[in-house]
Amino acid sequence: MNKEPLLILVICFILGIFFQDQFLLGKEWVISCAVLIIAILVSLFLTTYFLHKIKMILLGLLFFGIGIILHFYNSLPQKMIIPVNKNETIIFKISQKLNSTEKYKKYEGIGQLDKNHFNSVFYIPKNAEDLDFKHYYKTKAYITQPRQPQYDFQFNYAQYLKRRGIYYQTYISEKISSAERNDLGFTEQIRQYRLNVLKKIDKTEMNVSTKEFLKGIILADRTEMDAVTVKDFNRSGLVHLLAISGTHIVIIFGLFYFLMIHSIPLQFRKYAVILSLVFIWLFALFIGFGNSVLRSCIMLSVYFIFILLQRKPDLLHSLALSAFIILIIDTQQLFDVGFQLSFLAVLGIFWLNQPLLKYFPRADNYFKKLIFSTITISLSAQLATLPLVLYYFHQFSWVSIVANFIIVPFSEVIIVFSFLMVLLITFGFDLSFVDKVYDIVTQLLLKVIHWFAGADVVFIESIPMNLIEVLSVSIAIYMLRALILKINFKNSMNFTIAVLAFLIVRIGCNIIVNQKEEVLVHSLSKSKILSIKKGNKVCFWIPDSVVREKVLQFIIEPYCSSRRIDHFEIKQIPFSTKKIVFEDQIYEMK
Repeated sequence: MNKEPLLILVICFILGIFFQDQFLLGKEWVISCAVLIIAILVSLFLTTYFLHKIKMILLGLLFFGIGIILHFYNSLPQKMIIPVNKNETIIFKISQKLNSTEKYKKYEGIGQLDKNHFNSVFYIPKNAEDLDFKHYYKTKAYITQPRQPQYDFQFNYAQYLKRRGIYYQTYISEKISSAERNDLGFTEQIRQYRLNVLKKIDKTEMNVSTKEFLKGIILADRTEMDAVTVKDFNRSGLVHLLAISGTHIVIIFGLFYFLMIHSIPLQFRKYAVILSLVFIWLFALFIGFGNSVLRSCIMLSVYFIFILLQRKPDLLHSLALSAFIILIIDTQQLFDVGFQLSFLAVLGIFWLNQPLLKYFPRADNYFKKLIFSTITISLSAQLATLPLVLYYFHQFSWVSIVANFIIVPFSEVIIVFSFLMVLLITFGFDLSFVDKVYDIVTQLLLKVIHWFAGADVVFIESIPMNLIEVLSVSIAIYMLRALILKINFKNSMNFTIAVLAFLIVRIGCNIIVNQKEEVLVHSLSKSKILSIKKGNKVCFWIPDSVVREKVLQFIIEPYCSSRRIDHFEIKQIPFSTKKIVFEDQIYEMK
């Protein structure tokens, strides 16, 4: 703890959040925990020899308890005051636009029914006009609550919404009337201005996919990006290029810093860093404080504050401080996949980047330094995040490694060009030649990414991974640093033992799961699907009217990765089938 005290204390804080989320301690236990924290605080001011020896343990318990208490109050259930499963006339306003589906445009917002207010996801028909932040809306809507998943292998959308403080879903099919608001807050004005910029981009004559790429890479808006493009970025391992992350923030900071030092008088250049930091925080406010954006801004700010104070900057201190600030504001952010992956990526870069760089020749020019750093940083981040990627998404493509090596070195040019395009469009500069050049470059980039995504031979899906396996493979990655730094018998054995431990755990999990046989009836929309599992094989009986792709996406792939299936078979049954008899059991299909 003497080396990285802040990081260890934040880990204790995080463990407290996980503990409370898992065991759901009641109010009495939390009060007892608060009393214990007060006792620890008092004891820390005492200077007895014994207390001095256990001071670090007491600090760890203090932060563990704080994590429990904060998460308890962030997880208090909301009283259900809205009648559900019926049509009601409501008034609502939106707070955020979400990714659209085939049928609906989706928005987060606040609704009002009589005198009761409620947070909800609002669904409006795909062909309806877009909603904005400067209007109140009134309509008749069907209000419901998110359903819990039918089985454990399905995505728990209700839990996901609950962590965001949302307990209702509102479906709108009637005509929507609107009234202009006169009570727009500051953040709502910013969101409206960002929405206006997005509309300006839509009015340009560039290709539709180019416009959606531009909105995603700079303004963090992927709500209308077509499914094929999103799939290409996911399969090629380049989705981080679309997500506003540390790379984007550092590049935009560097661009603004470069402009500052070349445009302001010499005597004010010492303020260039401060002005650049102010700019990236304004930029973060404009695009919305996402996890990766907030984390990047805090880390960059802490890093340069150390420099301005003439102190040696520390990456782990910056990372720990940014995590602590985000989680104090909202402990539920810990369970956001983007939060977890972004912090693990930075930890991976810290842990593996420098050791990997030692295997490359000396970089005697900028181009070599860029190429070598890109390769090692990408590899470090991918290795660190691989266990969680497999746990959450159950897929991996070997081509993602090559794709990152080729595309990422040009990300600086892509991001800067995109940022300048947004500025030109925002301020109304009509430069059709520049639009055409950007369109050509982006279309070429999207074609290259589509080509990488099409490499099905090296794409592996339905990869099973549980938390025990995540922990064991993470230990192996942790041991990898020592082996990279120095290849000797001891480091080789430690790494080999860690890998063997992972393989033993994995084989054991496979044996336990494959011993279980089960028959399940799955619901998909209004259809029923029967699955019969024996060992590591399963057969799905689906009505002939059901779309096969949807069954694969929502039932078969999640089930196969959860139950460690090596082979599955699909058989069709007539839509009119009402019952199926299997081993003296009757299964209702209607």
